[in-house]
Amino acid sequence: MSAPRQIILNAFDMACVGHIQQGLWRHPRDTSTNYASLRHWTSLARTLERGLFDGLFLADVLGIYDVFGGSPDAALREAVQVPLLDPALLVPAMAAVTEHLGFGITCNLAYETPYLFARRMSTLDHLTQGRIGWNIVTGYLDSAARAMGLAQQMAHDDRYDLADEYMDLAYALWEGSWSEDARARGAAAGHYADPARVRAVRHHGAQYRIDAVHLCEPSPQRTPLLFQAGASARGQRFAARHAECVFVNGGARPAVAKLVAGLRTQAERPLKVLVGATLVVGRTEAEARNKLEDYRRHASVEGALAHASASLGIDFARFGMDEPIETAPTQAIQSNVEAMKRAAGPVFTKRRLIDQFILGSRQPPIVGSAEQVADALMGWVAEADVDGFNLSRTVLPEGLEDVVAMVVPLLQERGAFKTAYAPGTLRDKLFGAGPRLAAPHPAVGHRFL
Repeated sequence: MSAPRQIILNAFDMACVGHIQQGLWRHPRDTSTNYASLRHWTSLARTLERGLFDGLFLADVLGIYDVFGGSPDAALREAVQVPLLDPALLVPAMAAVTEHLGFGITCNLAYETPYLFARRMSTLDHLTQGRIGWNIVTGYLDSAARAMGLAQQMAHDDRYDLADEYMDLAYALWEGSWSEDARARGAAAGHYADPARVRAVRHHGAQYRIDAVHLCEPSPQRTPLLFQAGASARGQRFAARHAECVFVNGGARPAVAKLVAGLRTQAERPLKVLVGATLVVGRTEAEARNKLEDYRRHASVEGALAHASASLGIDFARFGMDEPIETAPTQAIQSNVEAMKRAAGPVFTKRRLIDQFILGSRQPPIVGSAEQVADALMGWVAEADVDGFNLSRTVLPEGLEDVVAMVVPLLQERGAFKTAYAPGTLRDKLFGAGPRLAAPHPAVGHRFL
């Protein structure tokens, strides 16, 4: 029998009070309201590194959830991803108290100047010694567009067209402005860098124009590890071209397996696929079920509806509990709409939707003893061909501490999880092929050797 695949584990969080499981910040043992404290984040990072987690994946949005009832009131009342800090600014503090933990941060490229963003990511890659990743998103909130002075966001597929050009420009800055030996050549002549080995990036495209030298010398990874979560047809094409790690929603395993197979076929290169999951773990199944009921008493239906309205592009406040809701094309997250159709059919009701909000989100938790949870995770890997999981927070810190104390040791005993970190950068730890992107990734074509 072949050895089981080594599972990747990321904590999935956000620099806010309420992330995915709405309302659980009200639990008396939860510490999420300390989100503005550096100690909160450094403590989390230490816990994750103790459990040999591969990374902390930090989500982000620009704008506020104001689709539900046509107002941000519900999001504000229930702390639905607001207030929200800049995730990039948390990373150096967490990197300073860890040695191996990776950090994936979300950044919406639609509203970021490529030149300044490239410098920020190079800075983080230097400061973390190559432990930074970028979750590439194109946004889905009209409130974000209005915050940036626009009437509304671009159409869904047009955002990906812009993103393709953005990526080529970012690659040119990270990979093509400084040669690998610019410093060595300069040092040989008593200089810091050899100007002949540094060149300006000149790009005159449909969306962007630039003529500039990248401000940062090559960082350990040059290009950060690339995450992407688009699961629409256009998003899959984008992921196949650019992503190294793809984040997919859960659901029926056969449907996820089909999606994963399509992504791997399109990519034609090594790809790590992570599925979103929520774990509630106990020493026994009964203990886990009791914990679930305890958590569930604090879940927020209003918060979950506010979140779902924004991500699906449907104002659920307009519908009665049993009134049929017909889905129509929106500019929100199309893969979420498709997932909802699979779960509830093309016509569903608010009552059926609320029935899915077990812990304040549409993500059904995996509940059970450590043995049962380990079985479930390994089953996902075997049956859906995923490589690992982004574990959304429940009650902090105990939810993650339970995983570290109970699930990780069991997976290690079964040979399904590492017992020590591999050396090298985040990319090297996950792929074992060196710190830099390799052909046939399109970034390699920009490299200044």
